[in-house]
Amino acid sequence: MPITSIFRKEVLAMSAYKVADATGLIKLDAMENPYSWPEDIKKSWLETLKDCPMNRYPDPEAKHLSATIKRLNQIPEQFDVLLGNGSDEIIQLLLMALPANACVLAPDPGFVMYKQLSLCLGLNYHGIPLLADSFDLDLPTMLDAIEKYQPSVIFLAYPNNPTGNLFSESSIREIIKAAKGLVVIDEAYAPFANASFIDSLEQYDNLLVMRTVSKLGLAGLRLGYIAGAPEIVEQLHKIRLPYNINCLTQISADFALSNKDLFDRQTQQICAERSIVFNQLNNLDGITAYPSAANFILFRTPENRAGEIFLSIKQQGVLIKNLNAQTGLLTDCLRVTVGKPEENAAFIAALTKSLATL
Repeated sequence: MPITSIFRKEVLAMSAYKVADATGLIKLDAMENPYSWPEDIKKSWLETLKDCPMNRYPDPEAKHLSATIKRLNQIPEQFDVLLGNGSDEIIQLLLMALPANACVLAPDPGFVMYKQLSLCLGLNYHGIPLLADSFDLDLPTMLDAIEKYQPSVIFLAYPNNPTGNLFSESSIREIIKAAKGLVVIDEAYAPFANASFIDSLEQYDNLLVMRTVSKLGLAGLRLGYIAGAPEIVEQLHKIRLPYNINCLTQISADFALSNKDLFDRQTQQICAERSIVFNQLNNLDGITAYPSAANFILFRTPENRAGEIFLSIKQQGVLIKNLNAQTGLLTDCLRVTVGKPEENAAFIAALTKSLATL
């Protein structure tokens, strides 16, 4: 059977999203919260799961969880939310709803799934390079691209992944006003940033704000959500698969989000460690760490040594992310997730030793 005659050329040309095996390693590659729950919280959580009706399909709209998310995120009452199996599913739903050959726009470098899902669906994706000196938006170039390509959707990660910085708020507002299509502010790292566009939903009828609970400390649940005008969210519900949020996730997420104080404390710990790791990185010869409003730090290594340093750190038992292969602005760059103090210390020690052997 000739595979090339069955699958679309866009799919055949793609590479699968690879997840590194972290077995036996300190895992600092995936922007996860390193902290688990205290035993008393775990016990209470398991108690809530006892009444989960496993024999029944879950609430198809996850109404109770949606209400909790709206309340805790202070989403204005007149806006709706849609939940997804991670924010990836929501990105996919948005792109699936677009006309054939529609244009999608996002800064480059940015979250890889914007491009991967766009190309998979046969859409026209345009990545607009960030400013090399600051990783901020190149506003004139973005506005020119909006005028030229008339994108149906623009994705702006805030803070940006993989650079970690917050784009200029005024530039984002200019983009929202210039766009004739939808603008999605992806706030996956909002807990660490103290910045959000949720309060701006009432100002722009083409604005959507997307978040996830993964970075907060619930990556295993795979839950994302997007807030926006009901007439927009309604269209996404039409193509959302039925029962996409299982009952265990609905109950667990609602329980976890109701323990906001726990996650606030963990977030504060991560932010404090982020400052320590950032300063330690910039004290190392040959390393340039970039300011971050997320739970990870991007740093640049000596020229043409990123791969060698990455492997050396891994051989010492610490897994981080090698971004050098993405080239462009990420040439010579590695990214480390902020972990527990002892994990961060192990990373800095491994990096220091790696640099000493160059």
